[in-house]
Amino acid sequence: MIEETGIVSKTDGNIAKVLVHRRSGCEGCAAQGACEPSDAGMEIEALNPVNAKVGQTVRISMNPKLYLKGSLLVYGIPLTALIGGAIIGKNLGERFMGSSNSDLVAAVAGFSSLILSFIAIKLWSRNAETKAEYKPVIEEIIK
Repeated sequence: MIEETGIVSKTDGNIAKVLVHRRSGCEGCAAQGACEPSDAGMEIEALNPVNAKVGQTVRISMNPKLYLKGSLLVYGIPLTALIGGAIIGKNLGERFMGSSNSDLVAAVAGFSSLILSFIAIKLWSRNAETKAEYKPVIEEIIK
């Protein structure tokens, strides 16, 4: 499990906002949709099954499978779309426009598929942010 320690800054039913220290790994984190940067660190929205109150120090955890899935989604799919679009564009360009313009078609098709993959990921992440299974969970109250 990926674990962090933080202080509960706000509660709303079974959801709590936990303030954790910002680290260098925050820049490339796949779970950035669950965090909001603030002056004191990162504010993470987490499920609160232990009924932690504002001001308490808690330990939150996130399933590493979900972290890896998010990393694959954010990095792997756009890369695959770029390469796949370029290959398809190159083949279509050679077939319909001759070999002289096939590189231009490959570049346009590759970048177009890259942009479409970013749009698809954004739509998926908006939907995933509302699902409880993708949120970090407060495991215990430390103090």
